[in-house]
Amino acid sequence: MGKKTVHVSDFSGKFLQPGDEIVRVVVLEHPDLVAGPVQLEATPAEIEGIDDASLDVAVVEIYDGHGGGEPRRVVLTASEFDELATDVPMAQLLRTAERVKPPKPARKPAAEKLDYATLEHAGKPHRGKVTEEEAQLVREHLDEINRRLAEEGVRQIDPADPEHAARYGFPVSDAA
Repeated sequence: MGKKTVHVSDFSGKFLQPGDEIVRVVVLEHPDLVAGPVQLEATPAEIEGIDDASLDVAVVEIYDGHGGGEPRRVVLTASEFDELATDVPMAQLLRTAERVKPPKPARKPAAEKLDYATLEHAGKPHRGKVTEEEAQLVREHLDEINRRLAEEGVRQIDPADPEHAARYGFPVSDAA
């Protein structure tokens, strides 16, 4: 059994033949659009007049306390918007108006700081200084901590290693 895919114009419902050119139309804003942008498919002939029907519009945001502090977005014809300027022509007003800086991209939340003075994190490699609380936990619970470190795929602590001995306060062997 096989599968066959057919393309149908979203605008007219007509079946599109293999080899027919398909135009993708993404609707960004529309009064009936409720869940964000959508994609439609059509033939070039079905949308050829779209550029002729386009309007010169002004899209503005109004910050006036309505809407619980959120701005209202309004779309109006450019000529209607231009008529609002009565002292200076709108073109001149727009050239000399104060620029709005685009919003800064949201910062990634800072990585959660680990508390190495807990059994959950003690002994994990880190750049910071080992506190006495962490060192004591490592000395008192070495087997448990090494088991956790091994499960996490992290290096284990060896009290015979001079670096580990100094870092976690193990007695240094004089066998060298």
